[in-house]
Amino acid sequence: MQLSLIILGFVFTLFSFLPLIPSPLWWIRVLDFPRLHVAMFLSIILAAYVVYFGIESTQEIAMIAVWGLAILNELRYIINFTPLMKIEALRTEQKHPANSFTLMISNVRMVNQKYDKFLERVQEARPDMLIMNEPGHEWHDHVCKVLDKEYPYSIKKPLDNTYGMLLWSKNKLHDSEVRYLVEDGIPSFYTVVELPSGDKFCLFTVHPQPPRLMLNTEPREAELLLVAKQAKKTPYPAVVAGDLNDVAWSRTTKLFKQISGLIDPRVGRGFYNTYNAFVPIFRYPLDHVFYDPQFRLVNLRRLDKFGSDHFPILITLNYEPHREQEQEHPTADKEEKQEANELIQEGLEKGEERSQEKQNSDS
Repeated sequence: MQLSLIILGFVFTLFSFLPLIPSPLWWIRVLDFPRLHVAMFLSIILAAYVVYFGIESTQEIAMIAVWGLAILNELRYIINFTPLMKIEALRTEQKHPANSFTLMISNVRMVNQKYDKFLERVQEARPDMLIMNEPGHEWHDHVCKVLDKEYPYSIKKPLDNTYGMLLWSKNKLHDSEVRYLVEDGIPSFYTVVELPSGDKFCLFTVHPQPPRLMLNTEPREAELLLVAKQAKKTPYPAVVAGDLNDVAWSRTTKLFKQISGLIDPRVGRGFYNTYNAFVPIFRYPLDHVFYDPQFRLVNLRRLDKFGSDHFPILITLNYEPHREQEQEHPTADKEEKQEANELIQEGLEKGEERSQEKQNSDS
């Protein structure tokens, strides 16, 4: 048992420190996700070792110290998403927010066929805008006949490669575009949303590829950082939403915030884990909403599952530009801007390579 605990302790310590390597390799970047789980398992291993075998030698003291450092290393990433930390995104103080909108984001899982269950969630939430990630043509055909009646404005790009995207809105949409920022076959949306008051904001929706077996993350980083730069330069305040396939505490997400200047309503509040709905003990915050400090938070909640491996997330924001300076304003220094540019270049090159490979395989 002692040897088993030592081996397990070494493995989880490795899991803690490997993500410090700034590499896009999938088997490194996937370890950004289970920070809380690694800290928990390593804490159990450490406690079990001390209880059963004690600490008698210098080597054991060093080993326990390294395990403790590994636990602290994990906790420093996730602590920002607990009530122990200062809230980043302030709530509105208006009892009846007069310039608000509600946005629902949901990765529907293309192979999921519980269309009616999903529509029930939409009817319960009654959002002003609805973003669907991963809808194929079957999803499009099943929900359009209902949602087209409720939402007069839309952007639609259903795809059967798990990267389709649909957007419905009760608010007017202007200058809408379907963009392929890094890879062919992976769209993102851009639109200018007009609130009933006449005020406008820019909405970006994204769904880049996740890190998975033999698939590194250069294109994901590039897409997120390209959107961050675009959001920073928009003529109106920006909102970025969707399934980012990245956790809220990763280096990429932090860099995204600094480049874009957008804030995260989960900081100081909670994880709001949206994936995996099927596995309660392994859940991560993959569906995100970042927004300009000109908005104030009215409400943020995770909705009930409906058959997808993602929970939907619902957020209500109120436009209050006169109180912008009261909130956090993430900023990037020169080194971070350079890092972002380098990551974008690497991702664009990798995305072009993958697109070329796909074209060759299709031909």
